Amino acid sequence: MAGSRRWTMPMIVALGIVVAACGGGVGATTTEAPPTTSTTRSPTSTLPSLAVQGLEEAEDAVVRIVAEGSFVDPGFGLQLNVAGSGSGFIIDESGLAVTNNHVVTGAALLQVYVGGSDEPLNARVLGASECSDLALLDIEGDGYRYLQWHEGDLSVGTDAFAAGYPLGDPEFTLTRGIVSKARADGESSWASVDYVIEHDATINPGNSGGPLLDGDGRVMAVNYAGIGETNQYFAIARDEVLAFVDAVQSGGDLDTLGINGEAVVDEEQDISGIWVASVESGSPADEVGVQPGDIVTRLEGLVLATDGTMADYCDILRSNGPDDVLAIEVLRFETGEVLEGRINGSPLEPSFSFREELGGEVADAGSEGEYTEYVTVTDDSGVIQVDVPAAWSDVDGRPYEGIGPSVAASPSVAAFYDGYDVPGVEVTATREFGPGDIDELLNDLTDAAACALVEGPFDYADPLYEGRYMVLEDCGGTGAALLYVAASPASGDYVVVVVVQVVTDADLAALDRILESFLVTGDF
Repeated sequence: MAGSRRWTMPMIVALGIVVAACGGGVGATTTEAPPTTSTTRSPTSTLPSLAVQGLEEAEDAVVRIVAEGSFVDPGFGLQLNVAGSGSGFIIDESGLAVTNNHVVTGAALLQVYVGGSDEPLNARVLGASECSDLALLDIEGDGYRYLQWHEGDLSVGTDAFAAGYPLGDPEFTLTRGIVSKARADGESSWASVDYVIEHDATINPGNSGGPLLDGDGRVMAVNYAGIGETNQYFAIARDEVLAFVDAVQSGGDLDTLGINGEAVVDEEQDISGIWVASVESGSPADEVGVQPGDIVTRLEGLVLATDGTMADYCDILRSNGPDDVLAIEVLRFETGEVLEGRINGSPLEPSFSFREELGGEVADAGSEGEYTEYVTVTDDSGVIQVDVPAAWSDVDGRPYEGIGPSVAASPSVAAFYDGYDVPGVEVTATREFGPGDIDELLNDLTDAAACALVEGPFDYADPLYEGRYMVLEDCGGTGAALLYVAASPASGDYVVVVVVQVVTDADLAALDRILESFLVTGDF
């Protein structure tokens, strides 16, 4: 689905950024269960009078949604008080309605027009998820006509009818086609689901959130995207929608941080992540300080959207509970700041850069160009991983006997161990020491080095670890510098020691990359 576009108004158009193709999860939120209703799943032989009984009655239960608010578009920047238009459909006589997350999340005001009415009704969002791109609304009042769900599996060639209000037109529209793929790839730049329905019933901006109906007017899927040039249109399958509705109604977990976002990739600037168009007030993303216009570049230390999809982002959400603490890194695109914080923990703050902090104090030896290629290396047991310059191709993953797992990388590990002429890194994890031993451990390590102490120890913190660090310079009289970091995870179960030897200016950039990427699983 690469090159696909979301259909909403206004559309998010990524200029200068390549747009590529989350039940419970890390950062999942627990919804407040709405009043108990009886969402009809399978029709009975005697249909209630308010249930739509054919295509000719579908208009009565399909709604036009106008979402007003302020959004940040990657191409056009901040858009204040804009009104976007989408579609949706009622699934219960009490006024429960389904639409897309990207239609409603972050909006200050929702107005819903039912059955072609000229008079808008207010609605509130009961639950939404950026990973399934679904939202459940509660429209004021009750006694509504509603759509029922298609029974059985879908097959290629099944008649398909796209219902909604495209292009912001208040006139109801119904287009016809067939199901062209019953289980198309569900990983895209705007959602991450097991599979989606591909069809050729034309949809346009504004159709987002509207139903894809069978010949009897029953809901097969929810339209959310399309590629008009190739006549390919996509809809979120019924089973995914029903699971989402069940989670909202039962007060269960939703795989969401509360953003209206899309995966973006800019290969020239080496940026990838989840672009944030808007943020739901009071959501985990809002509480940590994520703002419209931010790009969420890392979650739990994992670089996001490198393949142009939301898959990694949503997999992390699904792997954690609603109260779990998640490390998050954000690029504030407008200012160029890199911010770090913790979902359900500490708010976003500017990321500390050793390169900027130490640039005037270390690396006085010959300056060279920056490293352009990095690789991930691991110790022999696979417990530790860290990104290093590809030029540091000599790797030693042997453990320290009686201490714990360790990995070292350098152009020459032997020279790195024995002197100060080549750069390198060593990362070691141990349960022989605890957080209370960190200062003593640092002093013992640095006393053994033939260097001058610059200052320290200082407090060290990143999204995953907290501890102390020390900097030594003019090691062995060569002008090289050593950085020692000793830190523990929040659990305090172990201590990880990172030693980086800096010989040239290029090694300073590598130093920041190392400290951003080192990770210990704790399984040792």
